[in-house]
Amino acid sequence: MVFIGGGTINISLLRERNLAETFVTSNGSGRQDNELRPQDIIRKKRDGAELSREEIEFFVRGVTSGEVADYQSTALLMAIFLNGMTDAEQSALTNSMLHSGDILDFSDIPKPKADKHSTGGVGDKTSLLIAPLAAAAGICVPMISGRGLGHTGGTLDKLESIPGYRVNLSLKEFRAVLDRCGFAMNGQTAEIAPADRKLYALRDSTATVEAIPLIVASIISKKGAAGLDAMVIDVKTGSGAFMREHDRARELARALVKTGNALGVRSQALITDMNQPLGQAVGNSVEVLECIELLRGEIKEGARPVLDLSIELAARMVMLVELEPAIDAARDRIKRVYESGAALECFRANVEAQGGDPRVCDEPAKILPLTENSFKVESPRPGFVIKVDTEEIGNAIAEAGGGRVRIEDQIDPSVGFIANVKIGDPVQPGDPFGTVFSADVERGQRAAKRISAAYDIGNERPAELQSLIKEVIE
Repeated sequence: MVFIGGGTINISLLRERNLAETFVTSNGSGRQDNELRPQDIIRKKRDGAELSREEIEFFVRGVTSGEVADYQSTALLMAIFLNGMTDAEQSALTNSMLHSGDILDFSDIPKPKADKHSTGGVGDKTSLLIAPLAAAAGICVPMISGRGLGHTGGTLDKLESIPGYRVNLSLKEFRAVLDRCGFAMNGQTAEIAPADRKLYALRDSTATVEAIPLIVASIISKKGAAGLDAMVIDVKTGSGAFMREHDRARELARALVKTGNALGVRSQALITDMNQPLGQAVGNSVEVLECIELLRGEIKEGARPVLDLSIELAARMVMLVELEPAIDAARDRIKRVYESGAALECFRANVEAQGGDPRVCDEPAKILPLTENSFKVESPRPGFVIKVDTEEIGNAIAEAGGGRVRIEDQIDPSVGFIANVKIGDPVQPGDPFGTVFSADVERGQRAAKRISAAYDIGNERPAELQSLIKEVIE
């Protein structure tokens, strides 16, 4: 283990993945790094030419060190947004961002390492099930997660609704929890992919978030820095997804899988439906409550899609790390650790190890910060639910205090929504679409009104209902 450019690099891993040449400083034409200029790289990409690996590495090093100014970074981001990147550029950008900070080395943990990433949605809480399911099945899961912003929820915010639960572990603490529980849940530290931290903030403020090469580099650099052997990616599509159109979701999924595999992380992606909230619960405490009830075997029919998708994603992690030879055997393995209660006990151990109250696994409704102050969301007319504006539901709960409209906003974990109906369900006037929970009456009433308008009622049931898993990208 050595330090290069501020990051911890596992040299044997670099050799294995044929990445050691990353640190060559020549640009391939005899000119050295110190002769490269940011404006020349920006101009080249602006004009649609392909950047060399050395030019990309030079720029990312400058972003990390601060030698490249923010206005230069944003100019290159916009050029990439407008002109795209080739596969070679994509690989070089991801690899450079990956190695802009520490590479975590868990090679002495005698288990395969894998993780799951989701592009985000409304009620998307599967990480809270997948991590203990996969860990109980024999996988080491070093999960680096994020916070919610806008209509999408964040895993870290959900976990922090458990009293005492810490998601700002030091790398030493992170490692200790992994050893003890088989999985650990943490935020991105300053040492992991620092170039991504800088570029992500600039993307958000310059309308370049949607660029697929930048999405891929951001996701894979963070996940790759966790020292993974394998990764499963859940790419959402639909009215509550980042990529609403299926074709764009497929394009992103293929780019993620291709880049992950190229960097030595065995990868698969599932394109899954986000045309309505996943499960019933939307909001931090209510989503944790739903997950713990599922881990306890207390399955409400409306929450079953959460369990089904979690089992499928965890099973693909098992298969990719070769604990089982095929997906059917991997599913059986995950179902056994679920039905035996091993996943629940793994979750309990993690909660305790990260400072939370483990009684949440026994009496979640008593331990979690919930509110009894509720507001009905009712159907205005008879018919069938034919469409849901899922993003609007997420925005309504965020605006009521259950999420962040701005990054500095404080979250009220008790704010939430429990959905009672799915697309295709019949309703009569006054039937509940669901219930909003909020201690603030004005906010709760406003959220209930917005959510009611998010449900589209038609005279006939939809001819075909959306499948939860739409496509598998290998």
